[in-house]
Amino acid sequence: MSVPHEPDAGLDEFFALHYAELRRLAHRRLRRSEKITLLDTTSLVHESYLRFLKSGRVRMSDHTQFVCLAARVMRSIIVDFVRARRADRRGAGERVPLEDQIAGPISPEEEIIRVNDALNELAKVDGRLVKVVEMRYFGGLEEREIAESLGVTDRTVRRDWEKARLLLSLVM
Repeated sequence: MSVPHEPDAGLDEFFALHYAELRRLAHRRLRRSEKITLLDTTSLVHESYLRFLKSGRVRMSDHTQFVCLAARVMRSIIVDFVRARRADRRGAGERVPLEDQIAGPISPEEEIIRVNDALNELAKVDGRLVKVVEMRYFGGLEEREIAESLGVTDRTVRRDWEKARLLLSLVM
């Protein structure tokens, strides 16, 4: 049996200082998929905090690290919620006939799962592209914010975004 981690005073303080920014990131992301995940901004922020806490001691020494990690955690939460919702709807293990799986255009839920799976493949090739997609697609950040977080120019972020979109389209 695992014992829950004691709250880390440093993590609590860091979250308190960055709570408004986390809410902004969560709100931007959920604006596009709130109906899919059934999460609201506060729930996503609080779930993010719990994931940070559950992972043990997370050292976040600067803003860049925080933004990157927050986008990754939000990605994980959103994907987990979508998968759980799909499993519940399908009977958690019942097989779905192939013709039901390929009928019609891709749903927003399916898009989230496909983007996540494609990012896992892309991570083997270029980690920075994954960070750009996580921050933009899952974190809702703008190019300027991503550039600042990664220490690159806006133009580099635009090129990375286009490159990532191209590579993701090939595997999706």
